Amino acid sequence: MNPSQPIGVFDSGVGGLSVLKHLVRVMPSERYVYLGDTARVPYGNKSTETVRMYSRQCAEFLLHHDVKLIIIACNSASSVALDTVRACSPVPVIGVIEPSAHAACQATRNNIVGVIGTRATVGSEAYAKAIAAEADHAPVRVVSQSCPLFVPLAEEGWTAHPASRAIAVEYMKPLRDAGADTVVLGCTHYPLLQDIIHDAIPNATLIDPGYYAAMEARTVLASMDALHPDQSVPKTDIEFYVTDIPATFSQVAKVFLGFDVAAPKQAVIDDHSR
Repeated sequence: MNPSQPIGVFDSGVGGLSVLKHLVRVMPSERYVYLGDTARVPYGNKSTETVRMYSRQCAEFLLHHDVKLIIIACNSASSVALDTVRACSPVPVIGVIEPSAHAACQATRNNIVGVIGTRATVGSEAYAKAIAAEADHAPVRVVSQSCPLFVPLAEEGWTAHPASRAIAVEYMKPLRDAGADTVVLGCTHYPLLQDIIHDAIPNATLIDPGYYAAMEARTVLASMDALHPDQSVPKTDIEFYVTDIPATFSQVAKVFLGFDVAAPKQAVIDDHSR
């Protein structure tokens, strides 16, 4: 493996850019290839078999770009397709669920953890199962809450709007009532709303899966001596690919990343990704 090879990141759409943001902060000297499967978003309402097929195709696209590691920056794909992608990948594959489940178990003081996400992610119980597997010191109670309005609010940029604050208070009520002292932001859009989420449940520690996935990626690459050789020179070397180019991609990407990005390229995804 050549340490100068890029890191591959894929998501069902643009939400995975919040994971990419952490990757760039944690490993600013690396090269990145980001793939958003915007033509087939969302994955959450697809069957398990379909999500596995889409995820495998996305991974094959990234492997064609000679990546040294793949990050599944999608909660739905991480919950049902992690093993599928690992089975077809010659390079390490990291999802967003396992690292954040471990972080939540380390952070909680009263063993009550809240998980917020889309209806599909909450319904899959992927975080609850991962937290149960990580909680070896004591049983952890998981309180889950779907927050379907958060995604459109985040993409609209209503990160501090009074309406968003009112919705956050309502969504967080079951977690507050349960006494959750730790909350997993189980959707890649939710970090954009973390300020109003924190205000709605101020005594809780918020777990951003993107950060912990980025830290896990750095640990894995370091263990393989595969980090970029020049870690002292920050740069922004990112190739963006989408399966359908939304007119608002650059605008939304800047909201997620905090800087202007190059126009994305069209990606062709099929059983022979290229």
